[in-house]
Amino acid sequence: MDELLKYGLLAFTSFFTLINPLGTMPIFMTMTSSLDDKKKIKTAQKASVVALITILFFAFTGQLLFKFFGVSVNSFRMVGGIIFFLMGMDMLQARLVKVKVKESEVNSYVNDISITPLAIPMICGPGSITNAIVLMEDATTMSHKIVLISTIVFVMLLTYIILYSSTKISRFLGETGNNVLMRLMGLIVMVIAVEFFFSGLIPVLEKIVH
Repeated sequence: MDELLKYGLLAFTSFFTLINPLGTMPIFMTMTSSLDDKKKIKTAQKASVVALITILFFAFTGQLLFKFFGVSVNSFRMVGGIIFFLMGMDMLQARLVKVKVKESEVNSYVNDISITPLAIPMICGPGSITNAIVLMEDATTMSHKIVLISTIVFVMLLTYIILYSSTKISRFLGETGNNVLMRLMGLIVMVIAVEFFFSGLIPVLEKIVH
């Protein structure tokens, strides 16, 4: 039970910090500023659902992709650790998102912004995809898999709620609060990055030694 709790806590903290709905929130507000409440809700719903499906797809097919391309899980852990670390560095410096939206794209409405760029790659980026594949590999029992899937669904539900409530949350936190929260999340991501990197590096070094 303690092992499941520890695994679930790791899954929640890593997914929440990597998906980073609070970091996506300002861009969501900008891109939906001219929409009415119903359209904002629909955009948040669709973005969350598309991101959820994408993450679950990679979680369940990641191993097949590994075998097809001849990539080891440990190598992916190391690369994932590097990706997480770079993302954490950006967050630690309070850079809100990796995706840069052009001024013309912000002010004009594309047919479906909920899929791109909101769902992919803002919510479901390389960090969360890597995290899903690695954690699914670590889920050795059905209980672990259920905990992982439930955690992903729960985090995506929180993401939807945060996007839906974006105006109120941003106003409550203020610019200083948003920056402080972003830096704290960045620090957590960097700690997770180090753990992921060395969990992949140690088995590789052991294999070389033997």
